[in-house]
Amino acid sequence: MFRDIIGYVLGLVIFIIGIPFVMYLASGSPSLAQITLIQWILLILLTIFGIGLSIWSIVYMKNVGKGNPFDAFNHEVAPRTSSLMTNGPYGICRNPMLLGVFIYHFGVLIALLSLGAAIIFIIEILIMNVQVKKEEQRLRNDFGNEYIEYTKRVKRFLPF
Repeated sequence: MFRDIIGYVLGLVIFIIGIPFVMYLASGSPSLAQITLIQWILLILLTIFGIGLSIWSIVYMKNVGKGNPFDAFNHEVAPRTSSLMTNGPYGICRNPMLLGVFIYHFGVLIALLSLGAAIIFIIEILIMNVQVKKEEQRLRNDFGNEYIEYTKRVKRFLPF
């Protein structure tokens, strides 16, 4: 139970608060008044959709996979899933939680419209791709042919 909570808190601190804050700082800490109405609307819509997809994925992972999402570069921070999830949000793409985070952070990028925020966003995508590839190796080892067949049917990030 304690390790579950650690995983959720780390995810919240890093992905929901931390990276957007670093994007804000990298953009020169603009005044919120500088953000246009259109930017605010896009930020709100992408935040709701992105975080909603991530929460759906986390709940699905906990209920179906009996695990927690926070696994960093093959270091088990919280209990890993005990079964391969291929339905629900994981039928859309293999990493719906991360896709949701990227959608949310893209909304932040639109609101900030700065080179600094874009660089942070690109660095995040590159680092998370390395993490995902490490995780895919573990999933191949844990679930074998079932995982390999799943990767043939479902894309890594984008559902199309």
